[in-house]
Amino acid sequence: MRFVCAVAGAALLACNLAGQETKVSCDQMLTAPLRASAVLLIDARPAGLEIVGTDQEAIHVLCHGGDNEDVAPHILLQFSPNSDGGKLRIEGSHGRHGNNLHVRIEVPWKTNLRIRMPAGEVKVEEVKGDKDIELYAGQITISSAHEWNYRSVNASVGIGEVRAPMYDADKGGFFRSVTKTTADGVFRLRAHVTTGEIDLVGRKSRREGAREPD
Repeated sequence: MRFVCAVAGAALLACNLAGQETKVSCDQMLTAPLRASAVLLIDARPAGLEIVGTDQEAIHVLCHGGDNEDVAPHILLQFSPNSDGGKLRIEGSHGRHGNNLHVRIEVPWKTNLRIRMPAGEVKVEEVKGDKDIELYAGQITISSAHEWNYRSVNASVGIGEVRAPMYDADKGGFFRSVTKTTADGVFRLRAHVTTGEIDLVGRKSRREGAREPD
């Protein structure tokens, strides 16, 4: 009975900890635990997001308002952990129209990202994991100095350009896309911009058995 109670107590404690939120204004650094291989959902107002992989099992978020430093105190950063990882919300009345807001987000090297933002720029550097990124207007750049290691890639624009030099692809115009499957790749990548650009930057894979981009 004592063992059962101890296990139940530990489970309850874990649930309570998982439910704790971290909330600060954008002129302060947000720091919270985030395990490797977690799923991180980012829901942001228009901004410039820079997401960088690190060797720490934590999320660190710091932002500034570009030429207008009065913007940052009016933007709210809220991280809500869950059993899969967590959700980061970036919101505030001053963030609705951009105001050159720049947000740097440091995550574990291996993090699965799901990002939704109406407009702005998303840069993802050296993050290994699945990615699902969608903007209405703006630019997405996903880069790595290592070999491109994706099992499936689907990058598309409604109007704009998709550049993927590792696939010898540079497509511009209406309803353009680059898709690729690699049998022994590891991760999945989906990126979509209704109006704008997508850049995939990395070393060509030496794997064989992949089909050419559509």
